[in-house]
Amino acid sequence: LHAFYGSIHALKGIDLEVHQNEIVSLIGSNGAGKSTALSVIAGLVRSSSGSVEFEGRNITNRPAFQMVKLGISLSPEGREVFPALTVEQNLRLGAYIKKDKAIEDSFTRVYDLFPRLKERIKQQAGTLSGGEQQMLAIARALMMNPKLIIMDEPSLGLAPIIVEEVFEIIRTVASNHSIAILIVEQNLVQALSVAHRGYVLENGRIAMEGKAQDLLHDPDINAKYLGI
Repeated sequence: LHAFYGSIHALKGIDLEVHQNEIVSLIGSNGAGKSTALSVIAGLVRSSSGSVEFEGRNITNRPAFQMVKLGISLSPEGREVFPALTVEQNLRLGAYIKKDKAIEDSFTRVYDLFPRLKERIKQQAGTLSGGEQQMLAIARALMMNPKLIIMDEPSLGLAPIIVEEVFEIIRTVASNHSIAILIVEQNLVQALSVAHRGYVLENGRIAMEGKAQDLLHDPDINAKYLGI
């Protein structure tokens, strides 16, 4: 897969895959092309060549609203909740193409996962803590009952104890809901600790891939990204 931002060649022939019930982490430094990769998959940025396939279908460069209908949800960087709307209204927007009964089933599912959000159902999203907003962003992505969730920097700006909680929720979602999860994350330790497999992206190319635990203990990765 290749993609450009203007004249910048952001993705230079990457190749990756994610399977059902699997968490895959895409790691790398700032400017490596991680968010571009997610944006292409989600239909927010067009690729210049190569293909994106989902469940055996070529979905390359389809618009984002079609990706949602196919079962691909995005939890964006910075959470991007609607601050003036309530928790319930934010969640309902996540299920905008579903019918009433299916929406109520989705509410039940996400409130089981996120009881804290149920307690704040009528509270404006902008008044939630950063961790609660991140939970809301993930819950909103789950409202569509997706087959694949794409998460962009879920730990960004969160306190360490909240990061642990968010990643535990991510584990639960993948294992209990038959959902594939692709995570872009700069917190290498958390990203690889929660994942089954990982890809290391450097300057728009896949520099390394493998089982997450193998990557987590790789001396080259530790030296480059953790200073160990």
